[in-house]
Amino acid sequence: MADAEISPAQSPSNRLEEILDASDRIEELSDSENDYEDMGSVTQEEQANIDYLESVRIPIIDELKTETSEVQDDTLEVVLPFLEGNPNDYPLNIFGIPQLQREKHIAFLKQALGDYPSGFALLDASRPWLVYWSLQGLSALYYDISQYRERVIHTFSLAQHPTGGYGGGFGQLPHLAATYAAILSLAMAGEIEAYESINRKNMWHYLGQMKQPDGGFTMAAGGEEDIRGAFCALVVMSLLHIPLELPPDAPARQHGLTSFTDGLGEWISKCQSFDGGMSAAPGNEAHGAYAFCGLGCLAIIGPPKETLNKYLNIDTLIHWLAARQCSPEGGYNGRTNKLVDGCYSHWVGGCWSIVEAATTSDMWNRSALTRYILSGCQFKRGGLIDKPGKRADAYHTCYNLAGLSATQHTYTYEATMQIDLGGSALDAPYYWKLDGVHEEGKVWDETDHIAEVHPIFVVPFKAAHACRKYFEEKEGF
Repeated sequence: MADAEISPAQSPSNRLEEILDASDRIEELSDSENDYEDMGSVTQEEQANIDYLESVRIPIIDELKTETSEVQDDTLEVVLPFLEGNPNDYPLNIFGIPQLQREKHIAFLKQALGDYPSGFALLDASRPWLVYWSLQGLSALYYDISQYRERVIHTFSLAQHPTGGYGGGFGQLPHLAATYAAILSLAMAGEIEAYESINRKNMWHYLGQMKQPDGGFTMAAGGEEDIRGAFCALVVMSLLHIPLELPPDAPARQHGLTSFTDGLGEWISKCQSFDGGMSAAPGNEAHGAYAFCGLGCLAIIGPPKETLNKYLNIDTLIHWLAARQCSPEGGYNGRTNKLVDGCYSHWVGGCWSIVEAATTSDMWNRSALTRYILSGCQFKRGGLIDKPGKRADAYHTCYNLAGLSATQHTYTYEATMQIDLGGSALDAPYYWKLDGVHEEGKVWDETDHIAEVHPIFVVPFKAAHACRKYFEEKEGF
């Protein structure tokens, strides 16, 4: 990335002007407005940022130019002005980093819960996700979402399929992705009416149809078998306290399986790729989101220190996760030789709490990720984004905020408490606790603080615990 190196004396505003006027700017980064004002001469804060970025650059530069390396260089040229300066002219926190634009993001997410024009019809099957991303994003910003409870219940009462599970909307076939988002949304809505709207017996039978003879799960009847299905299924089962025993009509019973977790750990183990990452299915390419799904599965099955060390090569996993943090950007990419993307602030950044529970603490660069989110991922009109030059959406807003929360908080797993209490089916996620705010190297202040997020369920701790408690105390289905 030699072409991306600059002299500290060069003005960030001049660099930004050169980049935005470039005729050969790649299409991927030119799909939104760039109506930024000139930043003027270098300020003290900007110079400090420039010095920091120079200190974290990769010292070895590969001179071989490829299409991939050129796109990476172009991307860095677009991102750097936001990490060095403040093109959006946001107020700065005490560390000279743009403050979290809380009110703008709240307004954006509230709008995301509203009506959509006809052009968004193609997202009809994604309704459960739009609700979940928006509610979780608002919760992370300390916004009270109780006003949406009745709407959430009504929305998902229509999306619940008569045979179990949830589709994208009324009349749509059930799918584990939609079911996952629906259950998380109802858990966040809370209260008896929301819980009782879920047909747990039908859900039990539906999940039994997804269980496969090799231990994994399909995403839908006759659909693809991948690690998302396993994670979505276990999240739903854990929150709803669904029996581990497979229902009598589960096809996997014909192959000798009797439990939802039969063969699952071994199947997840096969999803670890040669380079240490986790893939969608055995033999596929490693991907950041699949890493979180795989680790999440194992952290639901049992204590992370036990399950991760049993089923995964931890050393190569750590190496792969660490390699996903881009330098000097500070954010994460999802695959080898891919570009930085704000959503992986959670999908990869969220893996570290689980990994640290199985190994040791302080294994990742929290401050670098914080810089990327606050400086590079806040859209001027509200919401958070993939990278500068992109538009905001609820997906990137939710997962950037989840990643920011992960940088700010430390979580520990209370294994001894689980042993003392005896435990119950898939109860491992309820022995996590907040261990305080992470202070070392912090570059955020109270104006940027995000609520704690459950490291497995990615909802507020209270929502997850209240949902599980209700169904644990309920007799039968």
